[in-house]
Amino acid sequence: MSYVEMPGAKVPIRMWTDPATVEEGALQQLRNVATLPWIKGLAVMPDVHYGKGATVGSVIAMRGAVCPAAVGVDIGCGMSAVKTSLTANDLPGDLSRLRSKIEQAIPVGRGMHDSPLEPGRFHGLATGGWDDFWGRFDGAADAVKFRHERAGKQMGTLGGGNHFVEVCTDTTGSVWLMLHSGSRNIGKELAEHHIGVAQKLPHNQGLVDRDLAVFVADTPQMAAYRNDLFWAQEYAKYNRTLMMALLKDVVRKEFKKAKPAFEQEISAHHNYVAEERYDGMDLLVTRKGAIRAGSGDFGIIPGSMGTGSYIVKGLGNAKSFNSASHGAGRRMSRNAAKRRFSTKDLEEQTRGVECRKDSGVVDEIPGAYKPIDQVIDQQRDLVEVVAKLKQVVCVKG
Repeated sequence: MSYVEMPGAKVPIRMWTDPATVEEGALQQLRNVATLPWIKGLAVMPDVHYGKGATVGSVIAMRGAVCPAAVGVDIGCGMSAVKTSLTANDLPGDLSRLRSKIEQAIPVGRGMHDSPLEPGRFHGLATGGWDDFWGRFDGAADAVKFRHERAGKQMGTLGGGNHFVEVCTDTTGSVWLMLHSGSRNIGKELAEHHIGVAQKLPHNQGLVDRDLAVFVADTPQMAAYRNDLFWAQEYAKYNRTLMMALLKDVVRKEFKKAKPAFEQEISAHHNYVAEERYDGMDLLVTRKGAIRAGSGDFGIIPGSMGTGSYIVKGLGNAKSFNSASHGAGRRMSRNAAKRRFSTKDLEEQTRGVECRKDSGVVDEIPGAYKPIDQVIDQQRDLVEVVAKLKQVVCVKG
């Protein structure tokens, strides 16, 4: 489908989904965003759903301003994927050992490494830039300075919620590795600090929603936020890079005889801010639950832990600010999923996938998410499908 345009206070709201299928709370959030004085455009992806301040699945383009709550608290959250030389025939019938080895190598939930990982220990991993990156932490907000040691140990860890590590096969039988994570607790603390700062600024006092508080250009608060924002986005990227290196190490050891090789990694943020130019204007484009889908850009759009995912290539549609959805998107809250589904439902909906099937992950059950095939179909003018993947192993945070 193409987009449906709804009227907004300052800009039209372009929606790549049927507005009738979007919950009223999310629609009101979109209307609220469209009232911001600095806004120049608003695009809504087919995985849209209610979020804090701004909906998940929205692309907000502003001139001279940025809304930290519209980035989300997991700054730089995103996906990485890599195609391997392995095929489905190389996989053992029982994948429990492989899942166990992945869980041993990559801490999940609130887990962290005993000491910071050294990039130089990983085969083929570029080591340049790491010292400079950590050096720039000294310029971060005072509120998080004491978190340096913890941030170092959490680099290369998965986190919780909907974060995951997967082994997948595509329709040709090729094996892929894929993971989803962000900037861990350090990104969350930076986000919450700056949201608090923004909410106290005089120009934000008359907004329809205090969670839409913004920083404006040429102010010290904006400079401080941009510094920490871009650092946290880089942290998230490094975090996924290290996890993928750990995952590759597991695969090399477990499939030693097959001598696995790996193609170029695909990596894409889906909670972030970028400086981009549209209609002759330099804009700050916030993607909260959306990926960049410029012409030729590779992206990853995951479904749920039982339905598979898509590797896509962007078509460069300026109407969406060169964006596409970041996943299937939730169709019910975590609490609603826990009330509606049981562990028996989870077992049924994840049949054939080596994964946790206990009460701790019922809120991540496939039934809590929108159908990924439908979400892809609604954005055929935004991306083209490169590969369709189906997980065989899923490690949840």
